Amino acid sequence: MKVLVLCGPESSGKSWLSGEIQHRFGGITVGEYVRHFIDTEQRDTCYADIPAIARGQLAWEDEARAALPSLLILDTHLLSNMLWSRVLFGDCPAWLEQALLARHYDLHLLLSPEGVEWIGDGQRCQPRLEERQAFFDDSLHWLQQHRQPLRVIDGDWQQRRDDALAAVAELLG
Repeated sequence: MKVLVLCGPESSGKSWLSGEIQHRFGGITVGEYVRHFIDTEQRDTCYADIPAIARGQLAWEDEARAALPSLLILDTHLLSNMLWSRVLFGDCPAWLEQALLARHYDLHLLLSPEGVEWIGDGQRCQPRLEERQAFFDDSLHWLQQHRQPLRVIDGDWQQRRDDALAAVAELLG
């Protein structure tokens, strides 16, 4: 099983690319648990919600891993939970990073906010490119610091799609 993670700031194409990759290569896609949480709870999140959101994301990931697909596509993982917790609340439960580092991921596609327009959807909150770029920079720093396999994906929508599909084709051999 190869485990692929799409990560980076909001409105950079993670969910769309997850679908494109699954359509081309098959596998199982795991969505972003926090969206489910917000839709279910019908309210904004607070710091006390972070552990439940992280546990929900891990449970979805674990359920998909148990199916042993040849390709597991994660629309996000705990890195996003960690960074959002810090952005929104100035803190993050320490166990999230430990849980993230305890797992194996074969490739991270880190999506740049540059080259595509921000699209509001009622849950997104960073319309300014500078905010999304800071999130990207924090993601890149963490991935590099922890020597995680990554490829930066940027450009317009077509370039992102082409580069992401090429990266996954290479990953799958």
